[in-house]
Amino acid sequence: MAFGDLLEQVGSTGRFQVLHVTLLCMPILMMASHNLLQNFVALVPPHHCSVHRNLSLSSLSPEQVLLLTVPQDIKNSRPERCLRYAAPQWQLLSENGTYSPKVERDSSNDTDDLLDAELQGCKDGWEYSMTEMSSTIISEWDLVCDLRSLKQMGQTIYMGGVLVGAVIFGGLSDRFGRRFLLLISNLLMAVGGTCAAFSTSFSVFCLFRFITGMALSGLGLNSFSLIVEWIPTRVRTVVGTGTGYCYTMGQLILAVVAYYIRDWRWLTLAVSVPFYITFLYSWWFLESARWLVLTRKSEQAVKNLKTVARINGRREEGDRINLEMLQDSMKKEMSCSQGSYSVVDLLRTPTMRNITICLSAVWFSTSFAYYGLSMDLQKFGVDIYLIQVIFGAVDIPAKVVVTVSMSIFGRRPSQCAALILSGVTILINILVPYEKQTVRTTLAVLGKGCLAASFNCCYLYSGELYPTVIRQNGMGWVSMMARVGAMVAPMVLLLGEAVPWLPGFIYGVAPILSGVVAIYLPETLGAPLPDTIQDVDER
Repeated sequence: MAFGDLLEQVGSTGRFQVLHVTLLCMPILMMASHNLLQNFVALVPPHHCSVHRNLSLSSLSPEQVLLLTVPQDIKNSRPERCLRYAAPQWQLLSENGTYSPKVERDSSNDTDDLLDAELQGCKDGWEYSMTEMSSTIISEWDLVCDLRSLKQMGQTIYMGGVLVGAVIFGGLSDRFGRRFLLLISNLLMAVGGTCAAFSTSFSVFCLFRFITGMALSGLGLNSFSLIVEWIPTRVRTVVGTGTGYCYTMGQLILAVVAYYIRDWRWLTLAVSVPFYITFLYSWWFLESARWLVLTRKSEQAVKNLKTVARINGRREEGDRINLEMLQDSMKKEMSCSQGSYSVVDLLRTPTMRNITICLSAVWFSTSFAYYGLSMDLQKFGVDIYLIQVIFGAVDIPAKVVVTVSMSIFGRRPSQCAALILSGVTILINILVPYEKQTVRTTLAVLGKGCLAASFNCCYLYSGELYPTVIRQNGMGWVSMMARVGAMVAPMVLLLGEAVPWLPGFIYGVAPILSGVVAIYLPETLGAPLPDTIQDVDER
């Protein structure tokens, strides 16, 4: 690949690359905050029906009022969340004004009255115990009981935006450039997040979360492409892993920010404002010289290479690069890249077809199981801020292990192993009794770590498998498949209300199957970055 020689000439790991990668990684820190924001802004607080508005119960304590108006859920020994007595059950108060099971047992008439008591829904609203958050979208818009499925629907709509963004931004960036779409994505992230924070209704909130999801796709795809296309082959694994660690740190940052900002509006605003800053400095970025050459903008590519040489202290080497040299050295790539490319080219040749189908399965199952585990932290019975930190921290050793594995054993075996191990741990967790929360949480953390390793691997692996001329289309497609998985994951959680073990079974089987499919992908360890479909076929 001739471009690699030109990149070495102007400095492939100099000051420009260090600054370039660092600045591109900064917004990735906040991407996790938006992906996992639902864990905090949509936290479901303990709740029960409000008391009857037309009754005067001011002489009683809150505990007594609750006893008289809300029945107990026998299974969980707590007040019913969605039912109340149609009329206060005064017989539940003993002589000293407290609940007495003995009195209830000794009085058959009272017991019969209680069993026959008419129940009704929460006609006067709900009361919430805001211990974890001072305000959430659940308490703001009463998304409980008959509306409880809207919580998962909100996350599905957000992931739907990420999916649409993958399709739109993936294709547009191959046509209009990585830098331009990156600017738009940063601005949309900032504006969409700000508007979501000031939403006046749940539907408006979902609309702006959808827009934010679209922007997040554009941000991730174009940041990754700009990183990969300005660095040499020998450091792609390290840089790709470092980029993945930025997302990991973002999970820890979210836990800290959410701990100190307990109001959902201010929390949403806090994780959105930094994108205004990244939008401003994104004007500094240079467009990918690879993309410029392959889209017949060689003059600008020469200017960008000279700029990189100057920043890296290689002005003389950069001055020797001219239009004729660039066109001559990349004659083959330019001739092979004639014409326009689309998503159809991902399936045009047998090799591309195999790559696209296998990667689609890998991305779908990784995202599906990842968000299935990460988006319902309350089920572990542990402080949500602590479990968020644990779930984020496990990515650190997981990505170290997968980085070493990718460098020694290759991309393909690392990808397969991460997926299969994650599925096995999730399936084992189904067999652990619910009471053993420590064991269940440990297995879930291990499974999530394997899925994080899989994500880290498939980002780098996919970028190496797809050629430059359709890399964004390819990354957009597999990212779209990942978002389909992320959209379906919250819906699968609803199946747990009927069959408790079914979501875990589905989350476990999916990565195991895709881990087997990944065996049919070609290995890319040490291979140069392909620029054309012909390069992929010849490799």
